[in-house]
Amino acid sequence: MKREVISVLVQNHAGVLARVTSLFARRGFNIDSLTVSATNDPGTSRITVVVHDDEQVLDQIIKQTARLEETCQIFRLDTDKSLLRELLLVKVTATAANRAELHEIASIYKAKIIDLSPHSMSMELTGEPEKIDAFLNMLGQYKLLELCRTGITAMARGDNKSQQANL
Repeated sequence: MKREVISVLVQNHAGVLARVTSLFARRGFNIDSLTVSATNDPGTSRITVVVHDDEQVLDQIIKQTARLEETCQIFRLDTDKSLLRELLLVKVTATAANRAELHEIASIYKAKIIDLSPHSMSMELTGEPEKIDAFLNMLGQYKLLELCRTGITAMARGDNKSQQANL
């Protein structure tokens, strides 16, 4: 099973997110990542859902989501032809002895140090999910105090339009 990224443009109404995610839940889909964001149209929101599951079941969920009254369009994003980004906020224990090492790791991954206290360092990193994973792997030898990931948000690259899912 491969990672599938589904982008759903919906009317910006109360309860739409609950209706969309309940379709996934009723089918027993485990949602790996879920983000909701504004679009250039104030009446429309974008829901990005990332799942790992069976192709046939996913096709059925896409068709059911497309039939919701609030759904404007639904897309399956090809991860090779799309921009996928996540935001990570992470706080680690920082001492005088390891501060330079942490700063170097942050520099290599182009993470921003956004807060520094006598006992901790907080960093922000934006990038592809694999970059976030690699950064966290490098921080694995340090004590993580707090971590927060936004989940994936995505759109088609360049002049390419997102390919509407086969309905």
